[in-house]
Amino acid sequence: MLHKFRFKAMASENELQLYANDRTQAEALAAAATAEVSRIEEKYSRYRTSSVVSQINAGAGKVPVGLDQETVTLLDYAERCYALSDGLFDITSGVLRQIWNFSVPKVPSKKEIEEKLALIGWRSVERTSSSIFLPRPGMEIDFGGIGKEYAADAAAQRLMDGGVRHAMVNLAGDIRVIGPHADGSPWKIGITHPRLRGSVIASVAVSTGATTTSGDYERFFELDGRRYCHILNPRTGYPVSGLQSVTVCAPSCLVAGSICTIGMLMGPKRGAAFVADNAERFIVVKHDSSVISAPRDPMP
Repeated sequence: MLHKFRFKAMASENELQLYANDRTQAEALAAAATAEVSRIEEKYSRYRTSSVVSQINAGAGKVPVGLDQETVTLLDYAERCYALSDGLFDITSGVLRQIWNFSVPKVPSKKEIEEKLALIGWRSVERTSSSIFLPRPGMEIDFGGIGKEYAADAAAQRLMDGGVRHAMVNLAGDIRVIGPHADGSPWKIGITHPRLRGSVIASVAVSTGATTTSGDYERFFELDGRRYCHILNPRTGYPVSGLQSVTVCAPSCLVAGSICTIGMLMGPKRGAAFVADNAERFIVVKHDSSVISAPRDPMP
């Protein structure tokens, strides 16, 4: 029987769907999965003063901070994304959020942007096998772009450890699937239309792995005919433009999400090519709402 659970975490509405023999068993499995999401949020959220991220940021320009293996693994992945994106995926770029407020239609001044750009630079971060040091006061790291995706994968792993063979974890659109439905049919995942609120531009059928989307419609404002979205270029300090959204299917949310984000950061030509080179299944929505997809046209 299919059991559905909704829960709040990471400032989002989330959902678990899983097949179990009875409700009691399903509730226990869901509790383990949601507890894992909460653990990761507590450990890595920049909004929690006790989190690892907050401790690292508090040590900027002062002292190195010791790391456990889980954090080292996440930082290693972030470094690979940095290299793969030619420096566009930079987890030190989160300082830009201090000057961009997407609930208010206001563009920061050139001076404000330049001051924050001076604090960005993954290459300047000093790491050992068990510590990290941000060399300039005011520098920060932020696991946006991989943190929620990592949590979705971890929640799915908890379900699999509990014997679940058919389930879907949905953390605000970062979706990890464990097998098909119990009857063998795939999960149908709708892809939000970037310009028509409440509509889907396509859907994908998924029986295993993950599907994530990154787009310019999640948090944005419009000013003087231009859209300013929450995905910020660490070189310019300004929001990206050129692509409306990127959706990727991959073995894990972590991989799918990073490909999506890098694609958006790279822009229309390089981004679309990067996604095509790194994902077998994808949907890229261009600036004019036209769609590029593989391996075939997405389901209407």
